[in-house]
Amino acid sequence: RKYTDLTFQPMKELIAYLQQNDFKTYIVSGGGVEFMRPWTKTAYGIVPEQVIGSSVVTEFRMKDGKPVLVRQPKVFFIDDKEGKAIAIQKFIGRRPIASFGNADHDIPMIQWTLAGDRRRLGMIVHHTDAEREFAYDRKSIVGTLDKGIDRAQKGGWHLIDMAKDWKTVFAEQ
Repeated sequence: RKYTDLTFQPMKELIAYLQQNDFKTYIVSGGGVEFMRPWTKTAYGIVPEQVIGSSVVTEFRMKDGKPVLVRQPKVFFIDDKEGKAIAIQKFIGRRPIASFGNADHDIPMIQWTLAGDRRRLGMIVHHTDAEREFAYDRKSIVGTLDKGIDRAQKGGWHLIDMAKDWKTVFAEQ
């Protein structure tokens, strides 16, 4: 399957709904921004300039009389954990009214969102569907969701149970 086919249908539906109701939507991911930007418009309907991710140092140089940007083997910014809240402020410039995550590394982004002075929404997807996707939570080799479950149970966050709450995980082929 193509990478663009591995997107969650409920996520795509939510993004489309928000966009149809004049919300500006962003992807804030720990993944590499140069990797994500070429396909987010096709997969999610989110334009490249509204994708925030990790990046490497890039230098401006002249080559054969023409300007070029050259990626360096040095990290510029890691857009993960606390870096997500920092990136939102740095690149968007305002606190979101809603944010969605799926692992403990998304906690700071959701905390930043919910700390605003108006009503806000924070949601965490709990990957409980081993049959249709991949189940993980507290003790997992990938995508740990431990503290996020506890925080959702204490109130203020919505915990989405993928197996119970999603009729469809991936779009039909």
